[in-house]
Amino acid sequence: MAGLGDIVQKAFYLGVGLAAYAAEKAGSNLAELKVQAQKLADEMVARGEMTAEEARKYVDDMVKQAQQPIPESGSESGQPKEPRLIEIVVEDEESQKSEPENIDSLRQQVQSLQDELRKLKRDG
Repeated sequence: MAGLGDIVQKAFYLGVGLAAYAAEKAGSNLAELKVQAQKLADEMVARGEMTAEEARKYVDDMVKQAQQPIPESGSESGQPKEPRLIEIVVEDEESQKSEPENIDSLRQQVQSLQDELRKLKRDG
């Protein structure tokens, strides 16, 4: 069982190494972003498009946004889990009188498609 202990130890060291490498890359990317944002802000100050205080705030905001974690898709993203409801509106009374069967048929099709979508979401 000494071999299993060595494998676990190597896996642990590999994980630590990967985490250190990822942190180093993230730090260098963040530093590079800050330098690029500072250059852009300096150019805008030189052109008179923003003040030095606005440029400093701009760079700070860019760095803060880069440090924030990316939100996961799903309920946190603000998108509904269900599709939005579609309402069929008939504008004039003549078309409503002439094709009521067609409208009912379309409503049934929309309802069956919504039911099928819900079923697929539950199964998938």
